[in-house]
Amino acid sequence: MSHFTRIKTHMVEKQFLLQALEELGYTYEEGEVDVRGFAAANVKAEIKVRAGGLLGREIGFRKTGESYEIVADWWGIGGPKREEFQQQVTQRYAYHAARAKLKAQGFNLVTQEEQDGQIRLVLRRVA
Repeated sequence: MSHFTRIKTHMVEKQFLLQALEELGYTYEEGEVDVRGFAAANVKAEIKVRAGGLLGREIGFRKTGESYEIVADWWGIGGPKREEFQQQVTQRYAYHAARAKLKAQGFNLVTQEEQDGQIRLVLRRVA
């Protein structure tokens, strides 16, 4: 029996989600894709990444309303990996979204520091 879980996110822009996945080293597939779970069960998604391991489990992203949700059969992937994966993708998504939005407002990156899982950006806008 498959146990697909859906996790709601605040990720709304595909380009920043794909940038986050690339930066984290995930190879993804786009389109109308099947995300595999236990016993050949699957769900439809717009983006999928291979979760690793020998079982061939996958993690998908599908748009529901204005934002993406994460779908996966986490039993085959492992418990603690779910929170770690979600946190990493969300952080990198927020990073890319913030940088793009601030650049559009005329801000330039002065320095960037990453420490203890946090990212600190110093930006400047010339008036």
